Amino acid sequence: MINRTNKNIPIPSKDPKVMAHLFGLGLDCTDGHKRITQADKFSIMGGSEKTHDNMTETLCKTFEDLSRKGKNLEEASMDELSDLIRKNTPKE
Repeated sequence: MINRTNKNIPIPSKDPKVMAHLFGLGLDCTDGHKRITQADKFSIMGGSEKTHDNMTETLCKTFEDLSRKGKNLEEASMDELSDLIRKNTPKE
């Protein structure tokens, strides 16, 4: 246990299956907006409106594909995730 802000909160397991979460970070924002999208198994921060929307669409479709395969994030291999993300990234 570790003491964070006077609360005893257990440290999460280092098991990647327990901590599985995808994170997208957009660095091309020039309009001053702070864009944040959070879901159960992914978070997206920053980016221009287009970049943020593209990342959100990519991850939503990726999770839909995993669901159709009867898998969740913890069960997917890195190669499988890479392939799905590549497949679901909108083409410019």
